[in-house]
Amino acid sequence: MTRPILKARKFIPIIQEMNYDIPIPGLRLGILGGGQLGRMIAIEARRMGVRTLCLDPSPRPPAFGVADECIVGDLYDPAAIENLAQKSDVLTFEIEHVNSQFLKVLEDRGFPIYPSPRTLEIIQDKYTQKSTLAEANLPVPRFSPSVEAFDGVFPLVQKARIGGYDGRGVKIVRSVEDLRDGPEVSTFFEEYIPFQKEIAVLLARGRDGEVRSWPVIEMVFDPETQICNQVCAPARISESLSVEAQKISIEGVRALNGVGVFAVELFVTEDSRVLINEIAPRPHNSGHWTIEGSLTSQFNQHLRAVCGFPLGSTEQTMPAVMINLLGSSGSRGTPIIRGYRQALSLPGLAMHWYEKSQVSTQRKMGHVTILRPTLEEALELAAKVGRTLWIDGINGG
Repeated sequence: MTRPILKARKFIPIIQEMNYDIPIPGLRLGILGGGQLGRMIAIEARRMGVRTLCLDPSPRPPAFGVADECIVGDLYDPAAIENLAQKSDVLTFEIEHVNSQFLKVLEDRGFPIYPSPRTLEIIQDKYTQKSTLAEANLPVPRFSPSVEAFDGVFPLVQKARIGGYDGRGVKIVRSVEDLRDGPEVSTFFEEYIPFQKEIAVLLARGRDGEVRSWPVIEMVFDPETQICNQVCAPARISESLSVEAQKISIEGVRALNGVGVFAVELFVTEDSRVLINEIAPRPHNSGHWTIEGSLTSQFNQHLRAVCGFPLGSTEQTMPAVMINLLGSSGSRGTPIIRGYRQALSLPGLAMHWYEKSQVSTQRKMGHVTILRPTLEEALELAAKVGRTLWIDGINGG
């Protein structure tokens, strides 16, 4: 049966002296994905009078009960995506692993989708992403689809072109022998970068091209899992490096014609150069601290950007440390928060629980943010949290 041509719903703002007012409630934002990022977007949407609908394979994802409607369906299923689109005025996504090809079809029919699926398509393929940034004369590590391009110099980093996240799809290659156990997917190679720090620039770009960025933050990764454990805001770097990172990141998002919130992950090399590692086209783990630590959170800002509202101030209110709450080693089953009361007794601590019904090793279950007058004080309290708070499971761990 031939599907009807999708027509974008008309949403006409009321123009008043160079400003516009949105008839609220009324705007319906469709979100591909109902994970913790979708949940936090939906929380902000409720505050602003915007209705949200999410599409997720799980019948009870983290956004369940927060979004106005949760549609159960696969993020690559055209029928499920079209169902979401028909009920929405604007579409966005909280995860890159979605059907960008069908989203392009919807965009060509005139449906507003932000960021554009063409931007998403570039970012989904990490090799194409790197090529696009290099063509824009932005600093990236040397990369190639072929290991031979590096003339036998090791170590190298082998990356899956499609589908990698949270350290998955990334392997350090220290010799020719390591190539035998590489990922069974299409990959490419990068030079291994000895770095001082891994930093990130979180920024938003509106439909009109306006850009607002938050202070540069510093990420701390687990050396074994490559999952971000902790974020410091602001980063402990010089002002000159901060300015350079901001400039490079803004140009990177412009090169991708991005609209919405983007997280640009960067290396600070041993000789104090700044290189782009990769870009995420959505709110990001590195920006969770903005909920309490900024005048405008990344989730509120993403909503503003994709819906065509004015962007908010990204001024930081207080130094912050964000800690991911991950499933402890061997944990499984129904999650239990150990040390909950002790953690809540600490000054300046905010708890965020993602309502995931099952825990597993290293699964992101929530996060805490600590605000203090100085970053040193926040880091001191973060160390206490690390010693007293962890996520276990009834059936293991």
